[in-house]
Amino acid sequence: MDAFIRFTNQTQGRDRLFRATQYTCMLLRYLLEPKAGKEKVVMKLKKLESSVSTGRKWFRLGNVVHAVQSTEQSIHATDPVPRLCLTLANLNRVVYFICDTILWVRSVGLTMSINKEKWQTWATRHYYYFLLLSLVRDLYEISLQMGRLAHDRAMREKSSQNPFGYSLADEETEWLQSFLLLLFRSLKQHPPLLLDTVKNLCDILIPLDQMGIYRSNPGIIGLGGLVSSVAGIITVAYPQMKLKIL
Repeated sequence: MDAFIRFTNQTQGRDRLFRATQYTCMLLRYLLEPKAGKEKVVMKLKKLESSVSTGRKWFRLGNVVHAVQSTEQSIHATDPVPRLCLTLANLNRVVYFICDTILWVRSVGLTMSINKEKWQTWATRHYYYFLLLSLVRDLYEISLQMGRLAHDRAMREKSSQNPFGYSLADEETEWLQSFLLLLFRSLKQHPPLLLDTVKNLCDILIPLDQMGIYRSNPGIIGLGGLVSSVAGIITVAYPQMKLKIL
């Protein structure tokens, strides 16, 4: 219970819980809409989803400061590839939160002169760039881990492997199996990398749909958002599960 209280006392923790609720409502609404007699339940879920989405905007108001801090931290990464990817990703995240704040100002009626469609398009675009660059960083980290595992396995097998024991056909047949096994072991040995990759893959479905690059139904968006939110909750509740900047 103490851990849950500490979690909910964090702004990020409350936002993740609200986000999980929002996408759960979206998923349930998609599943219940085709069924007869569920109109009232669907309407309630839709209202709850809208209310939670509005509430989340309050939690995101100060996120631009955190995004700036993340940008400063990423500049000091030792590896040039993550340094470049994370710095550009966090810069896009800063722009996204600025756009999001401007849209919040428009939604609460502080000013009506803001072009909502234009700022929404910019916000979606920069959110997409942020996720895309984050995924590039994840793929780079995965390739490093797979390379280390492959090197260790090659060193172990070097003394016992018969160079004439395998044909070219055998190698081609086993290549995919070996690749998938290395991928599985790499992610299994590095849970933070697995969580970050899953979270970014699920999240990127949202801007892809909004930009019309890859259309998904609300059920897929809801499921992806829920999985991503659960991954985010884990990283907030257990900071050691968050992918570190080296």
